[in-house]
Amino acid sequence: MDGNIVGLVAVMLIFGMPLAAMYTYYRVRKLRMEERLAAIARGANIAMEPDLSEAARSRRWGILLVAISLGYMAMMAILAHSVPDAREGIAIGIVPIAAGLGCLLDFALIRRDLKAAAGNH
Repeated sequence: MDGNIVGLVAVMLIFGMPLAAMYTYYRVRKLRMEERLAAIARGANIAMEPDLSEAARSRRWGILLVAISLGYMAMMAILAHSVPDAREGIAIGIVPIAAGLGCLLDFALIRRDLKAAAGNH
């Protein structure tokens, strides 16, 4: 019975965490919009700050993914001193590093395209 409960909890977390994150994101955006509308209705001058640009989002995700994967790989390297099988876990860190480097490459390409477009005008 214990194995079934662990599996159930794992499945609930796998599907529940992204759903909770999406709901939180939606709720925060809705609250910000309501706050802005209420301030505008009261006559306050609200500076509309734009959301992050595509380049800034790529840069942020690239940095986060690379940092997370380096931390994960360092943790597995430390664990490998006491648990021999943990050495194989270091290889799993290659996936988020590759995704992070891809995001950083995307950021560099977007920035290059923006500079090229600004130079043509």
